[in-house]
Amino acid sequence: MRHKKKKATLGRVKPQREALMRSLAESLILHGSIKTTKAKARALRSFVEPLITKAKKGDLTARRNLIKVLYTDKVINKLLKDVAPGYKDRQGGYTRIIKIGPRANDSADMVRIEFV
Repeated sequence: MRHKKKKATLGRVKPQREALMRSLAESLILHGSIKTTKAKARALRSFVEPLITKAKKGDLTARRNLIKVLYTDKVINKLLKDVAPGYKDRQGGYTRIIKIGPRANDSADMVRIEFV
C-alpha cells in the first residue's frame, strides 16, 4: 500500500527519474536558471537544495558525496567553488520558482527555476 508515500514520479521509472534529475541539476548549476515544467521544477528543488547544503561544507567528504550524485567534474567544481560559497550564511531556500505561463503546444505550466 502507498499510504502517505508522497513522491513526484513524473511518469517515469526510478532510473529514468534519477537521470532526469541529475541532468536538470547539472543544467541548473551550470547556467544558473533553466526553463522547465512546474512538476519537474518542484521535484528538482528537493533534489538540488540538499546538494548545495553538502557543498557548503567544501571538504573531501562533501566532494565525494557530490560525485556519487552528479555526472561531471565541471559541475562539481562549479558547485563547490562558485555556487555554494555564496550561500554560507543562508539556512536553506537556495532556489526560486517563477511562473512564466503555459507551453504553447500542450498548455503545461512552465516555470523558470533559478538560484536566489
